[in-house]
Amino acid sequence: MSRHAELLERHRRVMPTWMGLYYDEPIELVSGKDCWVTDADGRSYLDFFGGILTTSIGYGVDEVVEAVRDQAGKMVHSSTLYLIRPMVELAEKIAALSGIPDAKVFFVSSGTEAIDAALMMCCTARRSNQVLALRNSYHGRSFAAVGVTGNRSWSPSSFAPLSVSWIHNGERLRGMLASMSDEQMCEVAASDLAEVIETTTAGDVACLIAEPVQGVGGFVVPPDGFFGALQAVLAEHGILYVSDEVQTGWGRTGEHFWGYQAHGVEPDLLTFAKGLGNGLAIGGVVGRGAVVDSFASSSISTFGGNPLSTAGALATLEYILEHDLQANALAVGGRIRQRLREAAAGLPTVGDVRGKGLMIGVELVEPGTTTPLAEAASAVLQQAKENGLLVGKGGLYGNVLRISPPMAITGADAQDGTERLVAALSTVDHQVRGSNR
Repeated sequence: MSRHAELLERHRRVMPTWMGLYYDEPIELVSGKDCWVTDADGRSYLDFFGGILTTSIGYGVDEVVEAVRDQAGKMVHSSTLYLIRPMVELAEKIAALSGIPDAKVFFVSSGTEAIDAALMMCCTARRSNQVLALRNSYHGRSFAAVGVTGNRSWSPSSFAPLSVSWIHNGERLRGMLASMSDEQMCEVAASDLAEVIETTTAGDVACLIAEPVQGVGGFVVPPDGFFGALQAVLAEHGILYVSDEVQTGWGRTGEHFWGYQAHGVEPDLLTFAKGLGNGLAIGGVVGRGAVVDSFASSSISTFGGNPLSTAGALATLEYILEHDLQANALAVGGRIRQRLREAAAGLPTVGDVRGKGLMIGVELVEPGTTTPLAEAASAVLQQAKENGLLVGKGGLYGNVLRISPPMAITGADAQDGTERLVAALSTVDHQVRGSNR
């Protein structure tokens, strides 16, 4: 029995059945350097998924390793009942980068907790439990976060502590707005939002929560200005706007440091996590002081903002800024998308290649249609692994490959990985078309 198989057997005995694992034969990753990882059997892979967009600057980065090692030798934990210097320093940087006036920051341990905190702040500030959310969205696994998740694959229960109304998400491949121009789509979505508020709510809505690019939903990218059109409607009703930047933040979209900046909006709150820690557990909310301070009760964060995570996150953020990884995401991501689109012209199972920066979605469909082909996406995921490449998978129908390597990826590694992916796509496309003859 291989080391992978032995660990899988133990995993299945003690872990929930709903904890998904990739691949026919799941693998254990034991080490990594730059954009490469090694499994327990010693095989290396080029990582094009980054631990779900979390390993933002790569593995074994000296600056982060040293910051964590230094802090671990001093103090790992104290709780927010005490002053924490790296937490304050990190908050100062995030507040300045957020683009939100008079910003304040609250740290937690994950993106899910960040969503919960943001929703609680909005509902407290507005004295309402009514929330607007996007179709096909994903916001986390807690009770409240699942409640505003508009993707049934990730919603195990219809019960929720919030009253949610669902609006259009800017989908361009299928749906009633897909054939419209960008300008028309923005106008119709805004009109629909106004109607939803008037017909499905009591009027005193707390907030709209939205991902600038839907991550788990398959890297769905609405037109630039889409959320600006929506916020104009929100402003008429005093409704707050929350930008869920758990996946889009820190320059990953390439064009901007935050995803919301493509839309001419100013969020009241912004949630973050994942890439900030480069693998360390950290998340948080940054937003207008009046909204963040809306809590009428005392609160703390036992693990959020702990010295170890904030020291590592501070080193990660400084690395992103000093090495201008936003520009690298724009340039390298553009080349990956271009090559994939060139390849897709001869691969009928590829229905769409989309994204921004290093958030790239490849949607698999039945040839000549927009009908989702989830089994093809699963087959490409498996074939890519055989080719020494790790990619992700998502989308409402489970038919979208998610490409999101560390933002520090070199041009050479990006080209190498893209060719491995093209080879996997070609293999599966040939298999699908052969089986349809």
